[in-house]
Amino acid sequence: MRNIFVVGSLLAVSSLTQPALAADPIYQVRGQAVSVHTSTINLEIQVYAPGTVRVWRAPMGAKFQKTSLSVIKIPEVAAKFEVTESPTELTIKTSRLRVVLDVRSGTVRFATLAGASLLREAEPADSLFTPTLDVGKPSHVVRQRFALSQGEGLYGLGQFQDGVMNWRGHQVKLRQTNQFVANPFLVSTAGYGVLWDNYSTTTFRDNAAGASFASEVGDYIDYYFVYGPALDAVVAGYRDLTGPAPLFGKWALGLWQSRERYKSQDELLGVVQEYRRRNVPLDNIVQDWQYWGTDNHYWNSTEFGNPGFPKPKEMVDQVHALNAHLMISVWPSFGDKTAIFQQLKQDNLLYDFKNWPPDGGVRVYDAFNPKARDIYWSYLNKNLFSKGIDAWWLDASEPEQFDREGRMDSTQTALGSFKSVRNAFPLEHIKGVYTHQRATTSDKRVFILTRSAFAGQQRYAAATWSGDIQGSWEVLRKQISGGLNFCLAGIPYWTTDIGGFFTGKTYPLGVADPAFRELYVRWFQFGAFSPLFRSHGTDTPREIYQFGNKGDWAYDAQARYVSLRYRMLPYLYSLSWRVTNQGYTLMRGLAMDFPRDAKVYGIDNQYMFGPALLVNPVTEAQYSQRAPAADKPGVLDFSTIKTQSQYLPAGTAWYDFWTGERLPGGQTVTRLTPIDVLPLYVRAGSILPLGPVVQYAAQKTTAPLELRIYPGADADFTLYEDENDNYNYEKGVYATIPLHWNEKTQQLTIGRRAGRYPSMATARSFKVVFVSKGQGAGDGPAAKTARVVPYQGNSVAVSRR
Repeated sequence: MRNIFVVGSLLAVSSLTQPALAADPIYQVRGQAVSVHTSTINLEIQVYAPGTVRVWRAPMGAKFQKTSLSVIKIPEVAAKFEVTESPTELTIKTSRLRVVLDVRSGTVRFATLAGASLLREAEPADSLFTPTLDVGKPSHVVRQRFALSQGEGLYGLGQFQDGVMNWRGHQVKLRQTNQFVANPFLVSTAGYGVLWDNYSTTTFRDNAAGASFASEVGDYIDYYFVYGPALDAVVAGYRDLTGPAPLFGKWALGLWQSRERYKSQDELLGVVQEYRRRNVPLDNIVQDWQYWGTDNHYWNSTEFGNPGFPKPKEMVDQVHALNAHLMISVWPSFGDKTAIFQQLKQDNLLYDFKNWPPDGGVRVYDAFNPKARDIYWSYLNKNLFSKGIDAWWLDASEPEQFDREGRMDSTQTALGSFKSVRNAFPLEHIKGVYTHQRATTSDKRVFILTRSAFAGQQRYAAATWSGDIQGSWEVLRKQISGGLNFCLAGIPYWTTDIGGFFTGKTYPLGVADPAFRELYVRWFQFGAFSPLFRSHGTDTPREIYQFGNKGDWAYDAQARYVSLRYRMLPYLYSLSWRVTNQGYTLMRGLAMDFPRDAKVYGIDNQYMFGPALLVNPVTEAQYSQRAPAADKPGVLDFSTIKTQSQYLPAGTAWYDFWTGERLPGGQTVTRLTPIDVLPLYVRAGSILPLGPVVQYAAQKTTAPLELRIYPGADADFTLYEDENDNYNYEKGVYATIPLHWNEKTQQLTIGRRAGRYPSMATARSFKVVFVSKGQGAGDGPAAKTARVVPYQGNSVAVSRR
């Protein structure tokens, strides 16, 4: 090979020595890009970071002019690389990666520095564009196929309801609709990720010919290759490209109570008051639609026009006085008698296709237009945020579509046809709210819940829920793979409607049916181990006291998991900081932590929750049977305790959370599953910080923080604390305490505290528990065998011996 170029020169031009694609291709190197030009195609490889490169192709003559909606990173000038050529290949080498262009076929492959293949393109470069029309404008169907190694697992792409965990051998349409979320980021157990940067409807397909992306319209093929090799590093690379996920207020990790819908402010306030009266922790109450009124001509006015809410500011103040937060539903569409509709219409900023509801002249605004986003926020700010609203539920953010496909496709947006940008609508919609609230104040962290998402949306403080799903056991199980793939695609915060949104079809009696109560309790347990813990739905109420009182099985089981969730807050909030600071993922497909154990690749009902906890929700009825008649309650039988099997991944030992029993990995085990027990295991070599049960997440307490140590391997955990809600953490106003368990010396070190924040307790205590069978087990406080260690910010060592 001949060394041609090392970054530092302004420009290198060479004519490759072998014909390829067409005669005498020319390549150029300028800055971080290597360009290859032939008579039929343009190809450019851009080095964004040592492990991240961008590949784009366009037909010859097309100019590459694109500002990505998803990717905000600028190529790193410090990411040095060199280019070498041989008669058949052009090689770009960074400090972590080799990218090789086959000059005969025009295909690109990616390899490690040692030459081990990671991924390669599988189609000639001149057959990737099929001419088509984009609403009369010449365009292309664009596709790219990749050849994969045998046995690698594929994950990500968004959230889907088909129960698929591993995308090998499957296909899926990436298009935003209710319950289906498109995020075209694919990750592989081979140690890489591919971000397909196209905003039109795209089909991903994996078969014998390879794995491919095919988009309905596009001027270019444009994708990013991200090398790990650990999947955490792959996801962190995606966030490096598309933006980090900001830290939510600590309250967002507590329990949310919601319903479709609270019909008055008295009803809403009564729910919060009842939780407080019962000493059941709660952090967020949610107001769904029609607070504006029931006439759809006033749909989504962003104003409290419903007579049931005569004093909204007073209502919000009372919620705050009860140490809770209030989230409110807002849509991207407006009835034709609302003030915001009229202003948007005047500036021609409304789409003309039909959406839901079908009456009231309701239309969607053009979220791709900056002026439209300005107007949208002005109404939210004036009518809602100024009254103290804490968080946004941006519903139907696909947006909802109820018109002919051609009519929607031909709708013009500020960035082109709706057909060409449809999948990016939620990204731009959420962007407007986040950026405007950040510009308005830094005293309250932005929180947005949205029904749809796209690549990069995590940077706008957005979480997503799984849409208007049915309440059934089958749907419950499919939520697990749907949520895991959503998080593996790079957006870390996800949730579901606990119990399913619709229940009337399967359980018409709702909470009066023991069969629904069993489903709800098991779903509730899953919710406690989801990034966000949120009860919502229609057809039947969901508040804990609708299931009975203390002493009733369905009530007690829920109360147990609310308490456990609040005990886990130190663990969860610290990991949320890691999500923000390191690109971490909280809800984790097993392949993230056990890529060498191929047995986990297709497991769709287990996952890691942070580094310590292995969760296996119960997803089938064990104690109830539905009645043959729809109007009759099901039959309940607790006489025999049922069991469930789960696989313990290889490479580590595991502790049963409830008993402390230690078990070897690499085996399938069966355990008893009484109605109040979720199978839960802790990885050996873990530190699990647990707090006291508080009534709301930010409640101050002097009780010791419990540190559970699960021996078996070295362990580290960084405890993170701050002011809980504002953006001072971005200025370094926070504190961390490093925790380290040394397996060899059997010693825990509580390290020196770094940083500080106002109101931080300088002196505190830790209750240290070394877990073993019967000791430090279960959800309650540790027994007297725990050691209480005073701590004033300096390093303290605690020996097990």
